[in-house]
Formats: sequence, structure tokens, C-alpha cells
Amino acid sequence: MQAGHRGRGWRWRGSARQTVRFVEPALLLLLHYGPAHGYTLIERLGEFDLANMDPSAIYRVLREMEERGWLRSARQAEGAQGPPRRVYHLTELGNQVLAGWTRDLLDTRQVIDHILAEYEQHMERGQGDYHQERAKSGAVGRAGTGGA
Repeated sequence: MQAGHRGRGWRWRGSARQTVRFVEPALLLLLHYGPAHGYTLIERLGEFDLANMDPSAIYRVLREMEERGWLRSARQAEGAQGPPRRVYHLTELGNQVLAGWTRDLLDTRQVIDHILAEYEQHMERGQGDYHQERAKSGAVGRAGTGGA
């Protein structure tokens, strides 16, 4: 079986698995704007259409990023609004990682744009009818029936 092949009966199940890889650069960018609490970061991930992620997963990512030295955190002094909360700050290394992510995202966008343009041209030439009929019949995604 080839890497990435899901096997018999594989179907596209949405983009949740694809968006996970964008959480790190989104968090780094949010912290580039300034220090923030975890809860605030989780809320602001919605600006990147990443609001559907489990908060515990986001805190796990923040912890891993801190272990890598990309950010640091400190407990905020107790205030009138309850117990102390952890405030996250971007480090210089985190700033460098964000710059690297930005370059990678630009490269990824070029690949995505190329794939989408090719697909659009394919559909505009009327060659998409074949694939649309196969999708209606349920043939798309079955093992052994892939291909263009």
C-alpha cells in the first residue's frame, strides 16, 4: 500500500485533519501581536477558522511549543477575576520559527493554487462530467477505481 493511501472505501471526511497543522503558526502569529492567556488564544483561533479544535489539544500544543523554546509562560498574579492564569509570550526562537512557517506557508499556497487552477481548468473543459457521474454512482474513492 502506498503512503497516504487509505485503502478500500476511503472517502474524504472534511478538513479537520488538515487544519491541525496550521495551529502552530496561527498561535505563533497571535503571540507575535503580544502576550495572551491560553483562553484568549483559543478564542482568537477562530480568526483563522481553527475554532473547532478541542481546547485541551490547544493547551497541549502550547505546552509542546514552550518545551521547544518557541514561547514562554508565566502565571499572572492573582487578580479580582479569580485564580492566576498562565500568560504566554513569544520568544526570539519562536519569532524565527514563525518566519520559517511563513515561508513554508507561501510555498504551500503556491502548490495549492496550482492544484486548484489545474482542477478548475479540467472542469471548465468539460472533463469534469466524467468524474461527477462517477461520484453520483459512488465509484469515486473505491479501491481500484481511482485515477483521472
